[in-house]
Amino acid sequence: MAAKDDFGRAGEERAAAHLTSLGYEILDRNWRCPQGEIDIVAARCEALCIVEVKTRRSELFGHPFEAIDERKRRRLWQLAYAWAAAHPEQARRRSIRIEAIGLTGADAGTARLEHLEDLL
Repeated sequence: MAAKDDFGRAGEERAAAHLTSLGYEILDRNWRCPQGEIDIVAARCEALCIVEVKTRRSELFGHPFEAIDERKRRRLWQLAYAWAAAHPEQARRRSIRIEAIGLTGADAGTARLEHLEDLL
């Protein structure tokens, strides 16, 4: 497995720990369907949160959130509805929102973590 993949996986672990520390309940990780993959599905209060995690060693090629363009946001919404359809008991009576966590630094464990709670 490539070092890039290990780095990304470590970033997702840190993101999940961050969410848990804020009171989110992790419902699913790396969920796949024909349309793509969701990094983290979590619940907080009455919201079903679809969380995209972007990990970068530096901002040399841009901020992690810059990778979440309009096309990616549309896909995340499609994936959110696909996950909700596949898990109706967990999605029932919950609003859906898209979130993003960006980590920037040489080591995912100590990287700067930024969390956007509502990506439109």
